[in-house]
Amino acid sequence: LLNPVEGSTELPGLLLALFRGVDQGSWDPHENNFHLYTIVIGAQTLHATGYAMGVQRDGAVGTGDADRDTAVVAYFGDGATSQGDVNEAFIWAAVTNAPVVFFCQNNQWAISEPLERQTRIPLYKRAAGFGFPGVRVDGNDVLACLAVTRQALQRARDGEGPTLIEAYTYRMGAHTTTDDPTRYRLAADLAHWQRKDPIERVKAYLTRGGGADSGYFESVEAEAEALAEHLRAYCRGLPDPAPTSIFEHVYVEPTPTLVQQRDELAAYLASFDSDPGSDTGGEEAD
Repeated sequence: LLNPVEGSTELPGLLLALFRGVDQGSWDPHENNFHLYTIVIGAQTLHATGYAMGVQRDGAVGTGDADRDTAVVAYFGDGATSQGDVNEAFIWAAVTNAPVVFFCQNNQWAISEPLERQTRIPLYKRAAGFGFPGVRVDGNDVLACLAVTRQALQRARDGEGPTLIEAYTYRMGAHTTTDDPTRYRLAADLAHWQRKDPIERVKAYLTRGGGADSGYFESVEAEAEALAEHLRAYCRGLPDPAPTSIFEHVYVEPTPTLVQQRDELAAYLASFDSDPGSDTGGEEAD
């Protein structure tokens, strides 16, 4: 739908507009170099592979020009690897040697389905069956994830094809607001992984190396809280779009059928706007 805050620089707010259901089409992935969250599980891997194939055909891979060579990265979870879309993306990426990195956040639970019921082997080993490298990294180690991702992206930019990264981690919270993980997970597992919290590990690393002190962390937390409140207020203030605006983003030029449907919807909605006090029935005449 129409961007309710057209021209705004509130990029995080525009992303949240998708979740509010008030904006479905104003985000420009080319301008922002980032595609919107994909509701259909795993479908983004096909989008990323297709885009990577296009980059390849544009000659922006393996030229040796650091300013030109491009790669694509797609993020998804362990549950998505059971989807056909992901496996199809692996096939296309492999046979075309597409410059794409598949980054799988394996938090060991697809809602209430444990990892052992999703795969018989570690997920990163699946890449070998498709014909490209796979690597597992400690998903709770920020610096390790950064290093592995950089290496895989550079490999893709150099024309060496796709890579599958499996970041092995754990989902600490519920899958959704309707999920109750206490029904299917052990409290002992949660306590074990709590000690591996990636944010706490980064804080410990920075503290030991003298890169930050308690005052710095307090300022970051205060800044994060202020930003969160700002985004909550921004999201709550997003106006609902006009219902007929959906017709403006179907075709570049509207078709006669589309115009007719738009006008019929507009007339139907307008029928609810009539003033009850304008009823001409009135009382019966004497």
